[in-house]
Formats: sequence, C-alpha cells, structure tokens
Amino acid sequence: MNNKDIELLAKWIKESEYAVILTGAGMSTESGIPDFRSKDGLWKKVDPMKLANIRTLMEDYDTFYEFYKMRVGILSEAKPHEGYEILAKWEERGLVNSIVTQNVDDFHLLAGNKNVYRLHGSLNEFRCSMCGTKAEKKDYLERKPCHKCGGNLRPGVVLFGEGLPEDTLLTSVDEMKKADLVIVIGTSLTVFPVSQLPDITSGKKVYINREASGNSKFDLVFESSAGDVLQEIDKLL
Repeated sequence: MNNKDIELLAKWIKESEYAVILTGAGMSTESGIPDFRSKDGLWKKVDPMKLANIRTLMEDYDTFYEFYKMRVGILSEAKPHEGYEILAKWEERGLVNSIVTQNVDDFHLLAGNKNVYRLHGSLNEFRCSMCGTKAEKKDYLERKPCHKCGGNLRPGVVLFGEGLPEDTLLTSVDEMKKADLVIVIGTSLTVFPVSQLPDITSGKKVYINREASGNSKFDLVFESSAGDVLQEIDKLL
C-alpha cells in the first residue's frame, strides 16, 4: 500500500461534501463469506447461471434450495469485520453519506450504517416464490411450504433472470449523481447495471479490491483487502 495514496484518500474524504461507498462481495471475504469472481471465488466452484437462476427456482427447487441453504448456513456463522464498523463510524461522523451495495449479507446494517441501498436484496429475508408472502428463515431451512398458498419458499435475493428493485436502483443512481467522491470496494464491476454506477459521478473515484487490474478509469486504485485499506485511512481521520 502506498502511504501517499492513503494520505490523499484521507484528505479527499475529509474535504468531500457527499461521499458514497459502493461495495461488492470482496468487502465480506474477511468475514469468511466467499466472493464470486476472484480466482478463489464461489463461481469458480459452481455454475451461477444454473444455481442462482429464477429458472432453477421454478424447475429444479431441490438444487436451488440446497445451494441457498448452504449460503444461509455460511452467513449465520459470520459477522461484520472491522472495515464495516469503520464505514458505520464514518457515516455517523458525516464523512460518508450512503452505502450502495451488491451484498446480500446485511453486514452494513448490522455494523450500524443507516443509509444503505441493497441492490441485490437480502439473504436474511424470505418469501414465497409464488404469492410473495413473507416467511421466516426457520421455515425456509426446514423446507416448509408457504403457509398461505403452499408454494416453495425462497430468500429475498435478486436471481439471474430477475431485475433489480427499481426504487433502490433509481435511488442509487441519484446518490451517484450527488456524490463528489465515490469509493468502490470489493466488486469486480462486471455485472450490469451496477458496473455503470461509478461512471455517473462527476466527482473523484477510488477503487479498492484484492484484484484491481484493469480499472484505469479511477483516480486512485488500491490492490489490497478492504479491511487493511480502511483501517489505514481511519488512522488519519
């Protein structure tokens, strides 16, 4: 890590009038949650287009259920790392205005952030795949049917073949328009339309990720873990 770059980013955060954080799965790897597209990511071991797909939910529920039961189990044993707590502290101090996230673990909320926009939903919320009635995690894990219509239960995440929640996406776009500083953490920026969000801002753009090559459109790039960079910056704030 370049100390001058750390000092510069700390300066930008202090001077910023509207800072927005955009996070992806790489933000949670230090909490024990596997990411997706890195060399050791989850998608290297399974086929996302099959398992995290609306078609599989409807046509092969056994496979869909087992995959998400596994992910719910991993999440239940993890908790936000210090980097999450730092972002929550920065929001409380007025250094960060909002969090836009692709993550479904709700760690930002658990750590204390208030203005969080969840583009891909939540793995802590459940509903009927047929009628949409809310359900409890316990019922999903025990593979109980919907108490209202008897349909299969599903987690409240956005699957391949489904659109992002429109209100959340529009709000996220507005946040990017208002931002004079956008810090992207732990996402490969390969999934549309989230990949386009940083381009909306007219302000400074920073990229933090373990694998950071090919992101020349950013003003600062840190090829490191989220927790390490955030802790170093926090020391200067």
